Amino acid sequence: MNESIYKSIKSLPPLDETIIKIQKICSNDDSDIAELISVIHQDPMLTANILRSANSPLYGFSREINDVDRAVALFGMATIRGFALAGTVSKNFKINLTPYGISETQFMELATMQNALAFNWCNKIDRGLLNIISPASFMMDIGKIVIAKELIDSNKSDKFKSQIQSISTPIELYNLEIDMVGISSQMVTAQIFKNWNLEPEISNAIRYLLNPSDAPNNVKKHCIILNIISNSINIFGTLSQSQIDSSKELLDFYNLDVKSYLDAIEKVRN
Repeated sequence: MNESIYKSIKSLPPLDETIIKIQKICSNDDSDIAELISVIHQDPMLTANILRSANSPLYGFSREINDVDRAVALFGMATIRGFALAGTVSKNFKINLTPYGISETQFMELATMQNALAFNWCNKIDRGLLNIISPASFMMDIGKIVIAKELIDSNKSDKFKSQIQSISTPIELYNLEIDMVGISSQMVTAQIFKNWNLEPEISNAIRYLLNPSDAPNNVKKHCIILNIISNSINIFGTLSQSQIDSSKELLDFYNLDVKSYLDAIEKVRN
């Protein structure tokens, strides 16, 4: 790994106390949602974020939700964990994504849309998949924050911005990152997760999301779904017709139901 990128990863702030508590609850099969709600009530910022998201049209709930306990029950433990991790990034990371041509606000909006698609889709096919996919979908692009810093510090930002204009897919971006800094944002994200002591399944789901065929069997389906989500919503566009068409080809290739994917897209679009 690029030495300066390795140092940047090691210097990232640790997870705060609220996240650590949520991590323990969500990774313990004997925990229940009441324990999670108790922790959330102690964090006003997280509570506000959950309620704001619950009332966002992206998640498709049919009525206004003013009670955080109700919101947590609707989202489930895995998605709440994703909200908590995303809040850590927003609060503790210095985000400058100039080399990628997007703002901090756009970056967080993309993460939320990716998670909303994951939530609506997995709820239709297998809610248990969200245990890995929900936190991963929120966080799949945080490696770009570290790579952007390396590009800026090494005076490669302008060259990267110039070359990114001629590409349009996540796999092309993967190759450009490898060419410019020797590591992809997916690999960086996986290493960040490892440093945070998140489950290896979440780390591997990110590491192999662009090449699911190489993924360990226990996360292969998760990688396939994350691959399609990444293909559908990324820095090059959000649910454009060309992105949807290419995602439908991936669904056919992996023998996944197209209708459930399209139904989830309609919820996010509405």
